Amino acid sequence: MSTQLTLQAPLALPPTEVTPYLEQLWHDGFEGSTGAATFTLLVWDPAWLEQQLVRVGRVDGPITGVDRSDVIEVAREIVAEEGLPLCTAPLDPRVSWALGSKSGQHTASDLRGRTVEAAISTLTPRRLITLAPTLQADLPLETLVAAYCPLPEDGGAGSACGDVVVLRGGMGAIRQGLELLHGLVSNDLPCWVWWNSCLDEPPEMLEALAPPPRRLVIDTSLGDPRRCLDVLVDRIDRGQALNDLNWLRLRSWRESLAMLFDPPSRRDALGRVVQLDIDVEGEHPVKGLLLAAWIADRLGWHLIARESVEADIGQGIAAEFQRTDGATVRFRLMPVPVGAPKAHPGAIVGLRLICEPAGRPPLCLILCSESGGCMRLESGGMASMELVEEVVPLPDEVEEREVARLLGGGHDTTNPLLAAAAPIASELLPR
Repeated sequence: MSTQLTLQAPLALPPTEVTPYLEQLWHDGFEGSTGAATFTLLVWDPAWLEQQLVRVGRVDGPITGVDRSDVIEVAREIVAEEGLPLCTAPLDPRVSWALGSKSGQHTASDLRGRTVEAAISTLTPRRLITLAPTLQADLPLETLVAAYCPLPEDGGAGSACGDVVVLRGGMGAIRQGLELLHGLVSNDLPCWVWWNSCLDEPPEMLEALAPPPRRLVIDTSLGDPRRCLDVLVDRIDRGQALNDLNWLRLRSWRESLAMLFDPPSRRDALGRVVQLDIDVEGEHPVKGLLLAAWIADRLGWHLIARESVEADIGQGIAAEFQRTDGATVRFRLMPVPVGAPKAHPGAIVGLRLICEPAGRPPLCLILCSESGGCMRLESGGMASMELVEEVVPLPDEVEEREVARLLGGGHDTTNPLLAAAAPIASELLPR
């Protein structure tokens, strides 16, 4: 967490007094300080997995809403204990659902929204509003308010203060408290909405928190794949500025693939792709579909057919694209079992592109998340091809840092590459 000067301890106020209190707070001001003219960040932060693990006594508090390493490691243990498929990612919503049937009444301090992660606080948000629904459904609405400024040694005292507002309670109480947001979100500053949870949660809550022109941050690795892609496409079609953390995690894959075709000797092969294969961890295909859709869009392919196919676990996806020269490209996405999946569902294990450049032997390019992941993609007549194989460096998946990068970059429109890829990914997923 960042160093910050809390000008007051978090103050519990009745909901009706929050807006008048903040207006008076900044009207009177603090000596030598003014409110930052930056942005509002509105966070939906239920932290269901962390709450469940605390409730059953498997992790200690406080509850922070951050994907802590101990939460992820214990979630891996729960996967095995509850008989979930071993390829289930620790942040898969099924883990918290499995814990819901277990007894336990342990409690811990709930600090969601009361601290500002370092990467975000350096951007000095004008107002950070956190909605923190609780497992206890009948808990009444509690509202907390605090003001903060950077410490003098950070070089920001007196110039970029902000405030923190937390709405906490059962889901019914949170719904009743939504009216309070109208007075808390200023129309004079950009507003970002970070949906820090599964997209299967009540759609009316997402609609209430993130109407355009608010800028929306989601994660399409969390939730039913069809629901995730439908939200993605719908928001893009509505012209909303949308960012997908699942798409951002593809950065190293896209960069590595582009680098493979940098040498002049391979550039002509890029227009002669005949086969694309992608392996993903477990049964969540969205990340793999987004990568395939990006490739198809960049190379001008058109989807002509797709179907489900049997896989070792669940269902794979097979499709055919047509290249700009009329030739066919075969595509297959397969879910593969892994013993220690990444934190988020559907991480990519490997990618294979087979090209048939004119006047040269076929070229096979394989990218893998680790050397062992290349083995399945190396099968099937590779001996007759020129083989190029690379391991993709994967950065740590720290959500707060990715969100901070978005906030710092402005991004008042949807990334055009994502906007082009999303509809293709949605078409690839069988209904």
